[in-house]
Amino acid sequence: MRAPIIAGNWKMNPTTLDEAVALAHAVEAAARVAPSVTAVICPPTIWLADVQRAIGRDGISIGAQTMHFEERGAFTGETSPLMLDGLVQFVILGHSERRLYDGETDERVGRKVASAVAHGLRPIAAVGERAEERRAGETAAVIDRQVRAAVGGLDSLTRTGLVIAYEPVWAIGTGDAASAADAQEVCAQIRQILRAADADAADAIPIQYGGSVTAENAGELFSQPDIDGALVGGASLKPDQFAAILRAAARA
Repeated sequence: MRAPIIAGNWKMNPTTLDEAVALAHAVEAAARVAPSVTAVICPPTIWLADVQRAIGRDGISIGAQTMHFEERGAFTGETSPLMLDGLVQFVILGHSERRLYDGETDERVGRKVASAVAHGLRPIAAVGERAEERRAGETAAVIDRQVRAAVGGLDSLTRTGLVIAYEPVWAIGTGDAASAADAQEVCAQIRQILRAADADAADAIPIQYGGSVTAENAGELFSQPDIDGALVGGASLKPDQFAAILRAAARA
């Protein structure tokens, strides 16, 4: 059995430390409704240390929103995996907003995934097609390319802690989530790619869906055989909605 993982990507929110700590406490309390589910919050980098201190090591898990693959060097504005040691358990890599606004390539995502694993962090590798790619019938090819690149730097998938998040770009923040059937089709493809990379480990790797996940659609999404949780955006800033998504994952 793959334990469900619900990760909340706060993106560039909230804008003050007090709000970040208050939100972390509220989400931690909300997560108690579903102790069987791994709940993760991913605050902005500037709030990571304070949030970690506020909730301690026995609360919900914490993730970073990105990191560099190098340990140190002349990389202005970046965060080293060594800097995340002791602060987070997870790190989101390859999110479509990083790909779009920061020029993150498939090759760089693969290097980051390998670096995260090497430094004992659990990578949440995000993949997904743009609207124009979906309309052109290129979804399967895009997913194949991105997933293979994400795991290409790993000798094995066993004991890597890898998580894959399927986030169709056209669904993120739009309120237009993929149907459960469409999401399952892509997540099943991802599972097959992982089996080709490491048949022994592939069935143990959680695959999340992300993109306008709500309390209303979470249950149907989580009922699919290859969807093991969610990477949640806007709803992760609302503890009651996040709690409802956690409950849906626990029921599934």
